[in-house]
Amino acid sequence: MGFFHYYDIGHAEVFVFDDFLIKQVKQGETVDMEETKLFKLILEEHFSNKNMAYISNRVTSYSVNPLVYKESEKISNLVAIAIIPATPKMRSSAKYESQFYNKPFGIFDNLSEAIKWVHKIIEKENSKKTIPSN
Repeated sequence: MGFFHYYDIGHAEVFVFDDFLIKQVKQGETVDMEETKLFKLILEEHFSNKNMAYISNRVTSYSVNPLVYKESEKISNLVAIAIIPATPKMRSSAKYESQFYNKPFGIFDNLSEAIKWVHKIIEKENSKKTIPSN
């Protein structure tokens, strides 16, 4: 799992790894449909034709329009979302948001747990695409 790329996109920092990315949104920002378009551009650049996962490391308080999850579901190679909330209120918000996303969605206490989980989901999805040889 080597460090791949770093973006400071104004409202957030994005850390891109081999098969997942970690995003940390800045205090007081709002994640909405416009932000999702920028997110898709990063995915296309680094993960085209490759399964990947999104990890939201919520170290600050910000708002999320839950409709972004419906838009995110349309990204075929985005196979899972993991959230790491810093507070009980953030955990509650993440549970609410999970209702809007119909792919694997996990809430974790720390980054290590989230990374282990997304690797399992990606492995599972990748194995579905593997065609056994005769």
